[in-house]
Amino acid sequence: MPDKDIILIGAPVDSGKDRRGCLMGPDAYRTAGIAEALSDLGHRVSDRGNLSPAATPPLPDMPAHVHRPAETAGWTAALIAAAVEIMTQGLPIFLGGDHSLSLGSVAGVAAHAARAGRPQFVLWLDAHSDYHTPQTSGSGNLHGTPIGYVTGRPGFHGFPPLVHPVPEENICLLGLRSVDGPERAALEKTRIRRHDMREIDERGISRPLAEFLDTVARAGGALHVSLDVDFLDPSFAPAVGTTVPGGATIREAHLVMEMICDSDLMTSLDLVELNPFLDDRGRTAQVMVDLAASALGRRVFDRVTHARI
Repeated sequence: MPDKDIILIGAPVDSGKDRRGCLMGPDAYRTAGIAEALSDLGHRVSDRGNLSPAATPPLPDMPAHVHRPAETAGWTAALIAAAVEIMTQGLPIFLGGDHSLSLGSVAGVAAHAARAGRPQFVLWLDAHSDYHTPQTSGSGNLHGTPIGYVTGRPGFHGFPPLVHPVPEENICLLGLRSVDGPERAALEKTRIRRHDMREIDERGISRPLAEFLDTVARAGGALHVSLDVDFLDPSFAPAVGTTVPGGATIREAHLVMEMICDSDLMTSLDLVELNPFLDDRGRTAQVMVDLAASALGRRVFDRVTHARI
């Protein structure tokens, strides 16, 4: 992989759900050494600090049960603007923050791709499909809505208008194991690629991923990767408020990231849903940093082991 200009952007989004703690995520990644890990691979890394949400008035047309919609809309506006600007300068890594961060990051990189005349693709590494809208979400937690928003589903009243939706067939959901009934029914009517853990158990994780990466390469597409902590099994990554047993192993997750690196297709990355309040001595933050490093060129023989034989 050639050396890249990598730009770290903190987005301490904590409004997309009712359980607090993800606002500490960006600094946890910094403390775990993300800048140093990527610099050691030869990349040029700059840290732009943390964003703040744009001022947004109350959103009276939102259902009453939706959790802090105006704040999330403000984050979405700020992240769209930041993504459009920074995509012209390098490869952004959005340090979250809960997964509602991706309403803005994905919409912003898709707007940049449209201006550049390239199709936008999204690889969603997550236990959940996040295809709800504010109206269909039973919990009212907007971290379960980014795929709904960026594909142009209606109902995001007061959010920035989506000028460049991501085509359904350009999205791949990998690692699914917690999708509710209404969301499943809605997804079945779409062309979104979706691969649950049963399929991964039966086929392996590399086959569906390779098929998707081949599609991106043939289209000359830009690839946004959104990595949720709960993609991983909670035995490896406990610092998330949405733990779902049966997730990807460390080996599977590193394979995914190394395949992404080999493809040299990734143009932007989210690291989301890290809640340091729930972590075990920084363990999950370090795992996520190591996965980001694998996506950007680290190989198994580069990793230092501290275990004694």
